[in-house]
Amino acid sequence: MNNSWDRMFKKKTHKVFNGETDSTSIEHDLIPTLEDNIEKIKEVLGHSGDLIIREFEMGRPFIHKIATIYVNGLTDKDLMGNLVIEKLMTDTNVVENEGEAWAPNQIGTFIKDHLLAITHVEIAKDLKKLLSLLLIGHTIVLINGWNQAIACASQGGELRSIQEPTTESSVRGPKESFTESLITNTSLIRRRIKSPNLWLETRKLGKITQTDIGVMYINGIANEKLINEVRKRLDKIDVDEIQGSNSIEEWIADDTLTPWPTIMVTERPDVVSGNLLEGRIAIFVDGTPIPLIVPTTWNQFFQTAEDYYLRWNISGFLRFIRIISFLITLLGPSLFIAFISFHPELIPTPLLINLAAQRQAIPFPVIIEALLMEFTFEVLREAGVRMPRPVGQAVSIVGALVLGEAAVSAGIVSSAMVIVVAATAIASFTIPHYSMTDAVRLLRFIMMILASTFGLYGIGLGVILLVSHTVSLRSFGIPYLAPFAPLIVEDQKDAILRIPQPFMGKRPRLISQNKTNRIDSKKGGPLGEGNE
Repeated sequence: MNNSWDRMFKKKTHKVFNGETDSTSIEHDLIPTLEDNIEKIKEVLGHSGDLIIREFEMGRPFIHKIATIYVNGLTDKDLMGNLVIEKLMTDTNVVENEGEAWAPNQIGTFIKDHLLAITHVEIAKDLKKLLSLLLIGHTIVLINGWNQAIACASQGGELRSIQEPTTESSVRGPKESFTESLITNTSLIRRRIKSPNLWLETRKLGKITQTDIGVMYINGIANEKLINEVRKRLDKIDVDEIQGSNSIEEWIADDTLTPWPTIMVTERPDVVSGNLLEGRIAIFVDGTPIPLIVPTTWNQFFQTAEDYYLRWNISGFLRFIRIISFLITLLGPSLFIAFISFHPELIPTPLLINLAAQRQAIPFPVIIEALLMEFTFEVLREAGVRMPRPVGQAVSIVGALVLGEAAVSAGIVSSAMVIVVAATAIASFTIPHYSMTDAVRLLRFIMMILASTFGLYGIGLGVILLVSHTVSLRSFGIPYLAPFAPLIVEDQKDAILRIPQPFMGKRPRLISQNKTNRIDSKKGGPLGEGNE
């Protein structure tokens, strides 16, 4: 019987390793022989060097063969050694009475119920479940003569500690960011929202990677239709690998052809907590410190966590600056091209004479000059990001200064063009979210081409097309430009500007449709707001 099982097992594993099927087809029951089970596990894992197997004996006066199996690097060795192996070998050995040895299943029950001082223990009856538990950090206990295994939760290994955010810094806010551990990330949210209504749904995606996914929302605040839509889109993902949240984002986004990001990402737990309290849903991916937030609107990309730690008037002023900087980043070079090439009469005469004098020695049209400078700056920006941090900063700063000065001295570009490109680059740094910055960087080149072709009319046409496209977008059924289109007066309290928090008594109307009020109905708010 073992030979036939062995042939069938080898056939299945051959299909797995050659890409003909996935690992879920390994659904065979374990067999009673300890050596055979160990050999099958080794075989399906390719005799991996990080697979650690410890065989020993326990019991008296009858001896029972036991084996523990774990993957080095996925398991907490101290936890596994102290609470699993030490318990089995030294603390309490099985003593059989009446001169008769216990059956292997009795040994397994005794170990599970009396010896293992560990938080979570479960039984694996087939190879598929055993492997899935082994590869997420469990310690497997096999008993000779028993066709089941005991899986002990002992996940651990080397993980990155909680550190300060690198891309979303804050002066007065918390100084912690997410890590690559799903459990750590969800715990950071639970420390902020201590409510039993904070629910977490977990699932695995990726036939080969078996990546853990967590969907977190607040029951009673999040819209049930939105929750079902998220579940539906995640269930449609049927791929071999999920390497990070960016893979999930491309699969579940409403429109992948748009330059605008329709799903928000963040590395800050306080940002996720604030969005959950507004009725949104967070999607965590194990191995990625950047969760997804859905649904997302355009104005969210100009809001920061710092806005809610500063006074309302200061945060409103900073938001206004970000919007102006966004317009400069998008339209600054194209307006300069349009004025110089098509509409010089709109430039004051002294300035026009100065610009004309600068351009006398420039051999290129203004569009070539602008594209050359913008492309050079993008190369410097990318080089600064990809190189080691100390060297990258020096390359981006010194390179821009040296190349800009050398280009002006060589008569390749005018000094006015250097000023416009530099101002545009500085303005782009004020946009809080990198995904929105990337979108504007791409659209800026399109607007420059339109400006060089049709002047201000081309810019106007580009803006009209861009606004029309943006209005048509949806993020999980929510209009992307809400609360501006459609216009929701109540939600303007926390849109471009922000009013004092005691006056923001309602959640965004289109996001949370179950409990739209934040303020207790009995006490009300400063404006007498309460639940209706």
